[in-house]
Amino acid sequence: MKLFEDEEMIDKNRNLLPCDGTVHYHGKLLERETADFYLKRLLENIEWKNDEAVIFGKRILTKRKVAWYGEKAFSYTYSNTTKYALPWTDELQELKMLAEKETGETFNSCLLNLYHSGEEGMAWHSDAETDLKKDGAIASMSFGAERKFTFKHKRTLEKAELILEHGSLLVMKDTTQTHWLHRLPPSKKIREPRINLTFRMIVENP
Repeated sequence: MKLFEDEEMIDKNRNLLPCDGTVHYHGKLLERETADFYLKRLLENIEWKNDEAVIFGKRILTKRKVAWYGEKAFSYTYSNTTKYALPWTDELQELKMLAEKETGETFNSCLLNLYHSGEEGMAWHSDAETDLKKDGAIASMSFGAERKFTFKHKRTLEKAELILEHGSLLVMKDTTQTHWLHRLPPSKKIREPRINLTFRMIVENP
């Protein structure tokens, strides 16, 4: 299968944020047939589970499903819950290597999200957990339904947004998580599922 899409030129070096962070959109790395293949394999082979959050002492299950994989059984804590990474699947290894080749970064783990339709989204947040490498890159790969993705500056409330395409890569790095929030807004018009892979670098405490 042909791996790269070369029909459309996107400036992957253009910073989508006006200040206080760096976000690069690399566009579609995979042509349609290859992206479809990975979407199918991820839907079938990932150990998806409903996400859990503890809010004001109450445990909440989301419709959105998640999974956590890595090169070792890293623990990862967010929303007052802790997960332990499963071993890489072949497809995740392949996509990790692609993200590393494209970005020049190194990743040792991946948090995956499965949105069954546009009615499922993600509220404003930043990926600033203490387990993550400080100001490290997060490579976000998208498969399935095209969805809007929005950034909001924590102080000025200035916004920036784009459409994440099937088989595409978005990279957030530097002080983005310190100064900006991001979200995946819901849309009732979208019926197809979307899978998002966020490749990260976990730093273990000595």
